[in-house]
Amino acid sequence: MAVQELNQEGFEQAVKSEIVVVVDFYAEWCGPCKMLKPILEEVSSEGVIVYSVNVDDNKELAAKYQVSSIPTVLLFKGGKQVDQFVGVKEKEDIMALVSKSS
Repeated sequence: MAVQELNQEGFEQAVKSEIVVVVDFYAEWCGPCKMLKPILEEVSSEGVIVYSVNVDDNKELAAKYQVSSIPTVLLFKGGKQVDQFVGVKEKEDIMALVSKSS
């Protein structure tokens, strides 16, 4: 699996999954976001559904989830937010959050 870009139109449907979905709120100009991207690619290669949302293009979505710092990563299950973190984390830490939220 690869990290898929997500926008306002498909967001609600994408996070309704009964398995944990990871959503990365990022911006092209953000250095830590660029550091997190390959880590999320690795998480995705483990079979986890990972989406990315560009905050510059989706300001309303970022505001709805109170994203004030980036990268912010939200975890959803069944359409509800179950966890989150801000900043860069190692793959193992992200996988542990996914397991905990499952």
